[in-house]
Amino acid sequence: MTEVDSTKLIYVMGPSGAGKDSLLGFARERVGAQVMFAHRYITRAVGGGENHIALSHDEFATRISYGLFAMHWESLGLRYGIGIELDAWLARGMPVVVNGSRQHAQRALERYPDARFVHIDATPSVLAARLARRGREDARQIEARLARRPAFELPSHAHVVTIDNSGMLADAGAQLLNALTLAERA
Repeated sequence: MTEVDSTKLIYVMGPSGAGKDSLLGFARERVGAQVMFAHRYITRAVGGGENHIALSHDEFATRISYGLFAMHWESLGLRYGIGIELDAWLARGMPVVVNGSRQHAQRALERYPDARFVHIDATPSVLAARLARRGREDARQIEARLARRPAFELPSHAHVVTIDNSGMLADAGAQLLNALTLAERA
């Protein structure tokens, strides 16, 4: 495998409803082609605001068996993957943004030790309102999701920026653009 420059990896994560997709869209519109945004492969139909590639469970398993994912994980009955094109882009010195998972962050850090992590968060009331508007879960499911909200923690040597996206998208978006600029310069 070609050596990758993991200082160029920006791993974005946060709870459902934190506005990751909105922030990623905001950044993507403003940075142009100098930053790559990795596709997520998900065992869920396309729709609901996230730009992803839908796979059946069998297609996902086949891609795992052929080593076609740089990273993959499971959450709430769905499977998520980031394709091996991630490593090709990093090997060529391109900054790459990944929409990751908090539960998978430690494994990502092990594979990409110099990655930069951006933790997007929002207040519980904002999360609840956004989840309700999304319409994938009823009020009871939203309450349960917020109650099981795991603590997020990475080792002290990890490069982590936390962005509160409870307010205006442009405010949090400016912070994300700043994080991307730091990765471009690395």
